[in-house]
Amino acid sequence: MMSRRAFLIATACGLSVGRLPAHAQSFSGGLVRIIVPFPPGGGTDVLGRLLSSELQALWGQSVILDNRPGAAGLIGTRQAAAAPADGTTLLMASTGAILTLAASRAGTERYDVTRDLAPVSLVAAPPYILVADPSQPFRTAADIISFAKPNPGKLSFGSSGVGSASHLSGALFAQMAGIDMLHVPYRGTGPAVTDLLGGRINLMFSPALTVMPHVAAGTLRVIGTTGAARSALFPDFPTVAETGLADYASLGWFGMFAPAGAPREIVDKVAADVKKVLLLPQSRQKLAQEGAEPEPNSPEAFTAFVNADIAKWLELAHKAGIKLAN
Repeated sequence: MMSRRAFLIATACGLSVGRLPAHAQSFSGGLVRIIVPFPPGGGTDVLGRLLSSELQALWGQSVILDNRPGAAGLIGTRQAAAAPADGTTLLMASTGAILTLAASRAGTERYDVTRDLAPVSLVAAPPYILVADPSQPFRTAADIISFAKPNPGKLSFGSSGVGSASHLSGALFAQMAGIDMLHVPYRGTGPAVTDLLGGRINLMFSPALTVMPHVAAGTLRVIGTTGAARSALFPDFPTVAETGLADYASLGWFGMFAPAGAPREIVDKVAADVKKVLLLPQSRQKLAQEGAEPEPNSPEAFTAFVNADIAKWLELAHKAGIKLAN
């Protein structure tokens, strides 16, 4: 008789169980859940849905997306970290969710993501896009800075939550420009964009996945991209640095995790299959439409990437007096 752990490894790895006894075939643990710690509509959710759909087709078993928003991604991320490390729960997370988790572990030692999670693979690390309500007069970073300097706190920018990449991108902009902007946190990029479209906030540093449909429709205006160089996907959009804030650069990222302690064979298999999915022509096309390029890597490379990125943003938060976790 196949054990529960062996069956879950087999199903998570996409292995055939056709020769197993009938009682093993009907075992309910074959369902895989991908937690997204943000509401529907944001960049993390869009990528999570793409992966869940394609992984379900690849594995031949049910893969569901489970949105668990709250506390800048901390609620869902903690739920994923506390889940059984048997391959049935995965986490589709972004910069802010992992940063908030790291901040909640405040201590004197440097944070290591493997304390809580098993990094599986980077999915994408696109530049953000600084967008504005078209009713505002801002067309460049210089315009924003010129208005904000004599009007401290009167210019607002939305984010997907305290400590999110969209928040920290704005905090970095304000720090480098020497201005004071009002930060308005939301429970995800989707709700923030809704208020930006409604004129209730002025600006947003957003994943392209979330705002490009509105840019194409003319309901949002691009100020610039946040990379150090122009994006290959948006060569006609200048960088923020080009439009008035020299040396500014900020990237957000999205990646797949499992709970810490997940069997290495599962982590490796999921990483390999995430790469297969991301390199499919339809996946490349979908990501390009949303402003991102696939950037899968190994669990080891992703672990090093996450730890270095979190250290950088924790330092910025400390300097800017940003409280990342309760």
